[in-house]
Amino acid sequence: MTVKLFGLTFKNPVFLASGTFGFGLKFNKVTNKVGALFTKGITLKPRKGNPPPRIHETPCGLINSVGLENPGVKAFCTDVLPEMKSLKTKIFVNVAGFAVQEFGAIIEEIGKRVDGFELNVSCPNVQEGGALFGQNPDVAAAVVAEARKKTSLPLIVKLTPNFCNPLVVAKACIDAGADGISLINTLYAISYDIRKKKPLITGGLSGPAIKPFALYCVHHLREVGVPIIGMGGITSGKDAYEFLLAGAAAVAIGSAILRDPYAPLRIIKELETLMKKNDDR
Repeated sequence: MTVKLFGLTFKNPVFLASGTFGFGLKFNKVTNKVGALFTKGITLKPRKGNPPPRIHETPCGLINSVGLENPGVKAFCTDVLPEMKSLKTKIFVNVAGFAVQEFGAIIEEIGKRVDGFELNVSCPNVQEGGALFGQNPDVAAAVVAEARKKTSLPLIVKLTPNFCNPLVVAKACIDAGADGISLINTLYAISYDIRKKKPLITGGLSGPAIKPFALYCVHHLREVGVPIIGMGGITSGKDAYEFLLAGAAAVAIGSAILRDPYAPLRIIKELETLMKKNDDR
């Protein structure tokens, strides 16, 4: 099950997706068994996040609108990261900036105290009217270039599939210095309150409902030349194996954790059984 990516060795290809396991400190048994943990998004300044409702269940999935609640990079470095260093897994910090320069500032503050960074280019670019960084290949590349100037650690770009061609964006990011790609992030979604006749929640759709599309995106990007971390609706070892077959080098578990925090342990066992059965070891 061991995999080597970005010059690092991971104990297995099952990772914890950003935003679904916090900082990995509450369920150490799980965190210490997976290949890597991607932290919740870290911003330059503290954020309280969005008012409730933040999560809404849908058929075969959920809509989330958490709003990047986090302590900010300075408090993360002083109060959270030292405790995380005891975890027996690789740590990647999800970096969420609202301007190109913020990505570099966050990375510079953290330095080399982690194993790498995941650039969340699904954040709105406030300087450019709120469009997502990841919807414009030139802007996404600018984010990567800024981050690359600040670190020699692995840089993974988390792509949005919303209203853009992730293949075009991925190639631009790789040309700018990205070491890997993770996809997909959530799909735009909305739910209505029919009694009040207005939206109940607007956010990102995740869960099993998006898995076929996520698989397609991974398959579509399989020849980009850098490792892909596939995610989107993975709830079993079979799901994870499909992503590996589609071209992913590793997978990340997200929404399934919200229902069962120990799901990654089961998925690791199921995936290992499938890989043995199919002579992939």
